[in-house]
Amino acid sequence: MKNFGFTHKTGILLPISSLPSNYGIGGFGKSAYKFIDFLKETNQTCWQILPLNPTSYGDSPYQSPSSLAGNPYFIDLDLLYQDKLLTKDELKENINKSKNVDYGWLFNTRFNVLRKSFNRFVKNDDYYEFLRRSDYWLNDYAKFMALKEKNNYKDWLNWDVLDVNEEDLEFWYFIQYLFDKQWNDVLKYAHDNGITIIGDMPIYVALDSVDVWMNKSDFLLDKDNYPTLVAGCPPDGFSPDGQLWGNPIYNWEKMKQDNFSWWIKRIKRHLELYDIIRIDHFRGFAGYYAIPYGDATARYGAWHSAPGKELFNRVNETFNDAKIIAEDLGFITPDVKELLEFTGYPGMKILQFAFYDEDAEFLPRMYKSSNCVVYTGSHDADCTYTWIKNIEGDAKKRFKKECLDKTTYKGVYAMIYLALSSTANLSIIPIQDYLCLTNEEGRMNTPSTASGNWTYRLSNRYNTNSLKEKIKTITIETSRN
Repeated sequence: MKNFGFTHKTGILLPISSLPSNYGIGGFGKSAYKFIDFLKETNQTCWQILPLNPTSYGDSPYQSPSSLAGNPYFIDLDLLYQDKLLTKDELKENINKSKNVDYGWLFNTRFNVLRKSFNRFVKNDDYYEFLRRSDYWLNDYAKFMALKEKNNYKDWLNWDVLDVNEEDLEFWYFIQYLFDKQWNDVLKYAHDNGITIIGDMPIYVALDSVDVWMNKSDFLLDKDNYPTLVAGCPPDGFSPDGQLWGNPIYNWEKMKQDNFSWWIKRIKRHLELYDIIRIDHFRGFAGYYAIPYGDATARYGAWHSAPGKELFNRVNETFNDAKIIAEDLGFITPDVKELLEFTGYPGMKILQFAFYDEDAEFLPRMYKSSNCVVYTGSHDADCTYTWIKNIEGDAKKRFKKECLDKTTYKGVYAMIYLALSSTANLSIIPIQDYLCLTNEEGRMNTPSTASGNWTYRLSNRYNTNSLKEKIKTITIETSRN
């Protein structure tokens, strides 16, 4: 694995939003530190999370108002109380122990309590240092959010108010300062305990984002600033209409002309946040599927080529020690494989895809190199427990032959064993699979569905000696410790 500094290690996938907490969503408080302890006690090396970006309508971290800012919901309120920025009564008013994340409640309550902290905050050297080193993205973000708030959260194409004052901006500076301070403390604790953080970088950004608002020429927009083409996936056996994501498409010709400066800034920010970056939808850097803006489905899109080699040559020149995982999933063509080989980045192997063909490339015995990351499933897939229950026919026979017959483990843990015993340099298991959860209990996202996603929360009762022993045992048995 390119420059990762370790081989044959393992980790767990768990989004920050899914951590237990008393305040409606996971965050950077005690539960984050306890989960790092859990990882260490179970001989794990990595913690993979989903994007840390703010969420907006639809609640997806892949449709964010900013690709560089952090999610204000992750700021831990108990830590603000410790810093005398909140009172005990204010904490009580914001308690929400709901089983799932309630984004509507968060939107209606969280900024109110953060403003109370802001009104008590006394600026210090640490704050001014944050402003200095974040200057390359923070001012634009603060102005965008302040204007968005003044325009009743309408999208920027429909703003009426176009002016803000310094105090309006300072609230959003403050929010990002808190996010940065608390996340860096979590990051340090992870490093002190031998845990590497894998973060996620979506390939596309939302139309209603500071990224598009401030960089219109980097996107294919018409004279009224609406997209001419939008992103998605073509129809397939799982989705007859394809997937219509709706993100604006990059103006790659313009980006080439300025040496991909927008991307360099984005990679820089992600390297500040994470030890390793997983780049989402990597195939889109070789060729991307684009749909005419306004279409109701993704049926009538077309494929276009992208300058992936030129982009990643620039990335590797600028950040020669950057650690990157490529999500090389979907409709993979020779140009995608060529790009992956060119970059040297490890790709991904999803075991749930491994049993539908006799010699599928996702089967561990078919791995041509250890330079890959193997998963049982992903945040977009079934929980493995449900996947096993639903598998039928020849795929079920292959699953038994390739998986169940090769270990004494049963069900989900047989799949986990197959991943951990593979030659892949890194294996990542979603926490839902270690807990043997069903889709109803633990599915994170169902692509092409507009609601009910991104709400999974880990029960406070996960941290048992029994579970820790099971994870540690299978890790040691497969020599991944």
